[in-house]
Amino acid sequence: MSRPHLTHWGAFQAKSDGIRLSEVQPFPEDPEPNELIHNVASAQHHPTRVDRPYVRAGWLHNGPGPSKDRGHEPFVPLEWDRAEELLGAELRRVYGQYGGKAVFGGSYGWGSAGRFHHAQSQVHRFLNTLGGYVRSFGTYSYGTSEALLPHILGDAWAIIRGSTAWEQVERHTDLIVAFGGISAKNAMMSSGGVARHRIRGRLSQLRASGTRIVSVSPIADDTPTEAGAEWLAPRPGTDAALMLALAHVLITEELTDRAFLDRYTVGFDKFAADVLAHGRTPEWAAEVTGVPAERIHRLAREMAAGRTMISVSWSLQRARFGEQPLWLGVVLAAMLGQIGLPGGGFGHGYGSSAYPGEGGSSISLPALPQGHNPVREFIPVARISDMLLNPGAPYDFNGQRLSYPDIRLVYWCGGNPFHHHQDLARLREAFTRPETVVVHDPFWTATARHADFVLPSTMTVERDDFGMGNADAELWAMPALTAPHAQARDDYAIFAALAARFGVEREFTEGRDARAWLEHLYSSWRRDLPDFETFFATGVAELPMRPQDQVLLADFRADPEAAPLPTPSGRIEIHSSTIESFGYEDCPGHPVWLEPDPEPADRPLYLLANQPKSRLHSQHDVGAHSRATKHRDREPLRMHPADAAGRGLTDGDIALVRGERGSCLAAVRLSDALRLGVVQLSTGAWYDPDPQNPAFCRHGNPNVLFADVPTSTLAQGCAGAHTRVEITRHEGAVPPLSVLTPPASSDAKEAEPASEL
Repeated sequence: MSRPHLTHWGAFQAKSDGIRLSEVQPFPEDPEPNELIHNVASAQHHPTRVDRPYVRAGWLHNGPGPSKDRGHEPFVPLEWDRAEELLGAELRRVYGQYGGKAVFGGSYGWGSAGRFHHAQSQVHRFLNTLGGYVRSFGTYSYGTSEALLPHILGDAWAIIRGSTAWEQVERHTDLIVAFGGISAKNAMMSSGGVARHRIRGRLSQLRASGTRIVSVSPIADDTPTEAGAEWLAPRPGTDAALMLALAHVLITEELTDRAFLDRYTVGFDKFAADVLAHGRTPEWAAEVTGVPAERIHRLAREMAAGRTMISVSWSLQRARFGEQPLWLGVVLAAMLGQIGLPGGGFGHGYGSSAYPGEGGSSISLPALPQGHNPVREFIPVARISDMLLNPGAPYDFNGQRLSYPDIRLVYWCGGNPFHHHQDLARLREAFTRPETVVVHDPFWTATARHADFVLPSTMTVERDDFGMGNADAELWAMPALTAPHAQARDDYAIFAALAARFGVEREFTEGRDARAWLEHLYSSWRRDLPDFETFFATGVAELPMRPQDQVLLADFRADPEAAPLPTPSGRIEIHSSTIESFGYEDCPGHPVWLEPDPEPADRPLYLLANQPKSRLHSQHDVGAHSRATKHRDREPLRMHPADAAGRGLTDGDIALVRGERGSCLAAVRLSDALRLGVVQLSTGAWYDPDPQNPAFCRHGNPNVLFADVPTSTLAQGCAGAHTRVEITRHEGAVPPLSVLTPPASSDAKEAEPASEL
């Protein structure tokens, strides 16, 4: 019998022999099934699964302390009881000597679409029972938005979650100007899971209804062919210049909605004066962006001629000065006066994830309580290397003067910073600084390989849970489909055992095992739904839907006095006095053009490091579907045929990609869907550094190429969207990979600890 399961990238039905999945089929009601579901079965028992607890040999010999041997030394396999004994003693030491402010609770939350076994919730609850932890703020995906939007429009999650419904766009929108495109591959994913993929059908319906789409991106297929979009291809990182030129036309040709600006915004006159004073004309922008001035003039007039949606993808704010194009997207929508109207205004995230524009449930899921964290210290999520390398150093963030905490122990559960972060050689150095690094992971990822304790956690198919996608209105029962791999355990079971050794088991478990927690959370929340046993046997519970006529900021438009925005002025802040008061040169009080660094003569190509089609982030990179997209086990690098020919490269060649901070190998794939001078290498290939040079990835992880710099002082966000590179043919033998096999392990008898902790 097939049983259902929900993942971040799709729902599927599977048959199992109790050990492995024997058949995986898409959810029958998914109109656009995602091939990524086939990574699950093939990855489950891959050799890179962590089969039992391990401790780094040097830590076991010498005890805790900074070590440059992380990532190099072999691991010693231990029995669970011994691993728990050692780790429990180390946690007691760190909390006893330094307190929770010396512990970083690392987790990015993508470990499971199931809600109880949500790794981030589990590790935060556990660390809070011990005395708290240093946390991170924001996300790599849209961390800049999370810092900026509250100043100018409102809470970022509320803006994304409240996006105007696709049905309203289909009925009312004449033109969508999609900065960053509307990506079909990104819209196949959702942090809460997704059962029904609809993006290609949505775009087909828009085209049939007469809605025009202008896709503004260096990559043509950032918007799928179903949209019939016009492609404008500016140079990477120049969207703000294009937007300023559009604003210049709207101002000089008196195409702005002055009544809307006067009633619903503050600071427009300061912005407009600056645009005119600096001559941000289409002719100026044409030199910067490569988009013809005549097309910029015409696009501005087209925007003002009908109902227009200004869409800004998350990718634009993941770059140096990423605040500027995001802010300008809001400003352009305000200048057109259509914010709050059906099908018009501003959208942030269409095509960046599955849920913007979709309805979803009107009620939220039950969640595991995380308890109280007494530690006030935090870091912006993309500043992990800075924190570990510079304890006590001051830095600025969003109007605050902060300092980096002195971290002695890193506890990572869920997520892989060696996927998300930039300048991986620097991150590797940063991971040498703590006294102890603990990682729960199903696989030997780069993060696990740079840990001291590696504890094998289960995959979602190996445990009971329930979940619901943000774009769906069904609660899914997720019964375990197989037994756990080898000695893998649920994060909850691991934490419960450690809590017992710390003397806080009751506080952590409240007397419940995982199944009892599922029943408790469901039963205390279920309202009119069936009882837990009926729900878990049935598999799906229908939930009420949110209205399908949602329009972003409709209440604000109807009555800005009764429904003000949660900004300092209660209005849309085209000029922010608050941001201006911070005095940041890299993010002034209204959006501007900030000159990028000079173009390096030895790196003439722009490299875009976007999300992959073959996996979510780096998850299941060893799965069959992800592996099938590689060539000679290297990540594919798309190049325009002319750029490749000029370098003597042909399709299938293994190329050396050299960036600002490092280099990597990748397999050339020719494509005319790229602007000339632009190449594309997706993120997510498991970091496989050369043993002699950690800045050289043999597998094709583009994050070795990037400098670890923030978007700006305001947001301190991830700036990993694009960088400058040069590409040449790799000469000599292609080196073997190490990430497809487990790291070296040594005999436990040869590695007894020198002394007890």
